[in-house]
Parts: sequence; structure tokens; C-alpha cells
Amino acid sequence: MIDRYMPEDFAEIWSEENMFRSWLRVELETCRVLTEKGWIPKESMENIEERADFSVSRIREIEKITHHDLIAFTTSVAEFVGPDSRYIHWGLTSTDVVDTARGLQLKAAGEKMLEALDALQDVIGERAQQHKRTVMMGRTHGVHAEITTFGLKLAVWYDEMRRHRERLQRAVDGVAYGKISGAVGTFAHLDPDVEAEVCRRLGLAPAPVSTQTLQRDRHAELLSTIAIIGCSLDKFATEIRHLQRTEVREAEEPFAGGQKGSSAMPHKRNPVKCEQVSGLSRLLRGYALAAMENVALWHERDISHSSAERVILPDATGVLTYMLRAMTKIIGNLAVYPERMLKNIELTRGMAYSGRLLLDLTRKGILREDAYRWIQRCAMKVWEEDKDFVEVLLKDPEIAKALTEDEIRSVINPDLHLRNIDAIFARVFHS
Repeated sequence: MIDRYMPEDFAEIWSEENMFRSWLRVELETCRVLTEKGWIPKESMENIEERADFSVSRIREIEKITHHDLIAFTTSVAEFVGPDSRYIHWGLTSTDVVDTARGLQLKAAGEKMLEALDALQDVIGERAQQHKRTVMMGRTHGVHAEITTFGLKLAVWYDEMRRHRERLQRAVDGVAYGKISGAVGTFAHLDPDVEAEVCRRLGLAPAPVSTQTLQRDRHAELLSTIAIIGCSLDKFATEIRHLQRTEVREAEEPFAGGQKGSSAMPHKRNPVKCEQVSGLSRLLRGYALAAMENVALWHERDISHSSAERVILPDATGVLTYMLRAMTKIIGNLAVYPERMLKNIELTRGMAYSGRLLLDLTRKGILREDAYRWIQRCAMKVWEEDKDFVEVLLKDPEIAKALTEDEIRSVINPDLHLRNIDAIFARVFHS
């Protein structure tokens, strides 16, 4: 991932240096367990502890010859350790080290993703409470429907993020695994208790069973979850982009001092950060597909997944966190315009209350089909002649016969639509 979208803390997690450092950590923990079991002489382990290290440049140099990065790594380590290096990587296969170390990296990345998700959820919750009764027009198909509130819109997002929190925690837990089971997973050279103890010390869970690799359904679940979270962020961003349109202008993403919207049009204030989030979400969906393709490996192992994972795991975790942090700033500093929301409600001259009128007529004993036809007839006149909805209703002979003028005018009351807003918020924020 280019630096523009890779957070610095994720660049560190996925750096080549940290990858090799994680490999060494797995190798050393295995050596320590084997020493305690009496398989490695204590004096040899002391030497390994003191001298074990690597050179990234040397690894690259060796790999040009071996075309195998793990062998290049162990060779570099051996050059630091000397003869006692014969005990390093004893009974292991490359993927024992690579997959277990990757579990460490994914666990670290997962913790940061969860922190970023929590921060966004908190901000959404705060803004939802702030605008619980900020009345605005609800829209379906992009057309005015009924009255809602901006806080309710955000409460929906808050609840969505809560579901994502559960999904992401489960998916991160699912990749925080290691395996030290050998070439095809049979523990032919090391016993299962070695794997269990090494993983315990690393803060990982041992895979109940594995081949030469950890099974990639784990990673596919994580990247699918990341993609789904990205879809929600895309949804939030798209909604803000719609609300920021000049014709609507009910909300607007932050516009910093000195920021420029257009090289040609000085008046522009464009929703560029939201558009960035929408664009990056497309990458996450692509990464999820690649992770699914990685599930089907030949027999006990091939490495067709490896090249893809070197790209998709750092990119997906880093990009999602970038998006979460960006959206936290956007929603936390979102400009909200209640006065414009009220003006937009007035655009349809009262027609947003047609559903309430329909119910009032049925309470008077009017057949629903008849009531619907009468109201729609009046609504079409408002659309076509730009008249006030109530005035048209008052002049309709059938509606005027069924309802008094006060009853018709009382329909235009946004509070009737908000009578259960407190109950909704109680379910969302106290469940």
C-alpha cells in the first residue's frame, strides 16, 4: 500500500524488519521450550539467546541464491549464532514459523483495528444523542418520505458498528493462532505439547489440527469481515455525500482552514474525504475475494496463497484502520444544518404527512383503498400545481366531508412521528 493510505503504526507491524523479528521470536520460543524439555543443551541455549539476530540486507543477498526467504533468514541467523544454530528450526517447517509469526502480526493489527472501530462507534453514539430530536426529512428512493431525525439516522449506524465489533473480534480471534506441527501437520518430529507451550508463550492459540499451513478459511473470514465493515463505511460516506449536495446541504464533512475544493472554482467545498472512503472500500472487497481464493490449496499445502497475502493482509488491515480513523474525524466534526433540514421538509408543502392522514381517515371508517385514492389525488395536484397540501385537502369534497378542518391541519405535526424516539434510543443505547 502506498504511504498515503497506510497508517504508520501498520507500516511498522507489516514491515520486513518486524516480519523477520516475529520469525525470530517464534524460533527462539521453540528453542526455549525444547531446552526445558532437555533437547537443547543449556549452554547452547545461552549462546543462542545472546547472539541470535539477523541482517535484512544479508537475508536479501542470500535469497537471491536460495529463492527461499525462510532459508535465507535461518542462514543469516546462523551466521550470528555459529555452531549452536543447528538447534534453531529443529523439527520445524517453514510454514510453522511463517504462519505462527503471521498470527502475531494479525493479532497486533487486529487490536488496532478494534481500537479504531471503538473510537468511531463512540463518536457516532455521541452525535446521535446530540441530534436525537433534530428533525429532518426521511427519504426513500431519494424522494421525500416521512419525518425522521438526524440522530435516528446515526443511531442506525451506531447499532451497525456494534455488530461489526462482534464480527471483527471473532475474526481477529480466529487468526490469532499458531502451528508447530511440522511438514504436513503430523507432529512427526515435535510433540503437540511443544506447539501448545510455544503458542501459549506467544499469546496465540494452537490450531486444533493443521496441515503444513493454518487453514485459510480463518484469513478469509477476517478479510470478509473487513470488507463488510468497509461496506458500512462506504454507506455512511455516501449518505453524507448526498446530504452535502448543494440542493440538499443538510450536513457537510469538515472543511479545514486553507483547504481548497477546486483548482478552477474557488467556491467549491467538496466531500473529498467521504469520496476517499467510498473509493477505498472497493479495495477491501477485492482483498476479500483474493482471501477466498486462497482457501483452496493443493493437498497439504502449496504457496499460491503466499504472494497474495503479502499484499492483501497488510493492505486490508491498514486501509480499514485508515478509513475508520478518517470517518471518526468526519463524523466527529460533521457540520449539521437543522435550519436547512426544516426548509427541505417544507419543499413538499406538507405531503410528508400523507401517511398520517391515511390512518386518520381509516379511523373514521373510510376504506383504506378509498382514502388512499383521495389523498393521492390531492398529492398529485400539489406536485403538478405547486400548491399547499393542506389547502388542497381542505378543498377536496370527500376528505373535507370525512375530517374537520382542525383534524386536517393537526396532521401537520412532526412530533407525532417522534413519539417513540426515546424508546428507540433506549433499545439502541441500553440494550
